[in-house]
Amino acid sequence: MKIRRIAATPINLTLEAPYVWVFGELDGFSPTIVEVETDDGIIGLGEAPSSAAAAIINDTLAPHLIGRDPIDIAGAENVCLPFWTGVQSINDRTRILAFGAIEMALWDIRGKAWNQPLYQLLGGAVRKEIPFTDYFSLRGDGAATIGEKTPEEVADYCVELNEQFGTTFFEGKFSTEDPKVSLRMLELIRKKLGDDVMLRIDSNQAYSLATARQLVRALEQLNVRNWEDPVATIEEMRELRRHCSIPFSTHNIDIARAMELRVPDAIVGNPATHGGIGRLVRFIGACEHAGIDFWCYSGDSGVGSAAYLHLCAALGWIREPNQSLFRMQTTDVIEEGPFSPRNNVVPVPEGPGLGVTLDRDRLAACHRDFAENGPKNKYHDSAKPGTYRRLPLN
Repeated sequence: MKIRRIAATPINLTLEAPYVWVFGELDGFSPTIVEVETDDGIIGLGEAPSSAAAAIINDTLAPHLIGRDPIDIAGAENVCLPFWTGVQSINDRTRILAFGAIEMALWDIRGKAWNQPLYQLLGGAVRKEIPFTDYFSLRGDGAATIGEKTPEEVADYCVELNEQFGTTFFEGKFSTEDPKVSLRMLELIRKKLGDDVMLRIDSNQAYSLATARQLVRALEQLNVRNWEDPVATIEEMRELRRHCSIPFSTHNIDIARAMELRVPDAIVGNPATHGGIGRLVRFIGACEHAGIDFWCYSGDSGVGSAAYLHLCAALGWIREPNQSLFRMQTTDVIEEGPFSPRNNVVPVPEGPGLGVTLDRDRLAACHRDFAENGPKNKYHDSAKPGTYRRLPLN
């Protein structure tokens, strides 16, 4: 079996209404969908969280891989990223993201060739119901809906999710210019849904250390489960820890620094960011050794999300719920998507490989949106891409 074709397609995934965060309003994401086809007709699927990965895959990496054995994942990495130490030290990690998507597709091929779901290839399932949070934020008007523009409307939205889908795990944006607005959202959600629901927040480095310190007492009283990127650096996070008992998380994957400074409590990422499923498995093992939690972030199509599901099924250390924007997506590129958590969980796909099926009509429509309107990820920090109108910060 040999690799015959590799195609990378940049797409737009549009949210039903743009959510408000520190950078303004974000109305979607622009990932890249990868197809790796073998000479006997197996097609493996992968995803990179950046549209910029498409050109690198099609023009630079694919020529190195045509004719190679798709089961030889280590060999594929060696020809695509022969100088790993040098590549990961530069500021632009797009080549790593690009190979990470190809590597995901090679795992999908392996599962399909051996008629085994990915979680079996990773050692078997420790769970098959994978926990996710539902997301909330102030939102603007979208093509399909009128978003929640006030804290009261956000709280009512969370109540609706609770009543319709059984959601009790929530995560939301806490990054308004005036933090009192975000505090009001949390207060109302807690009041309407009670003390038993999980509330996690993400500030996207919005606040100064001084402002974050002022917020600590109110957030502790609201029993916030986790605070993601409350300040700009891990060093500032260490200083904030002196005043705050709430666990912190970040998208910064510098685990050595995290071990040295004893913050954050969790790292949030995805396979492509690390260079693929194999490297992420090793990274999560390092997190377990260091006592640092790990979970997956949101904003991917059903292809990347399926990889999350299998990783969470196989790796017991992923103990906390993953982030989810599933409910806010208007479409997906897989027949089975968008996934929809019920009672906080999504079942792991049971088919071979990733267990999902590419919907070519949806893929074409999402690519057409990209071609006609350009990428949504004009701002890209390798973790949370998106368009933005910059808000003034305190």
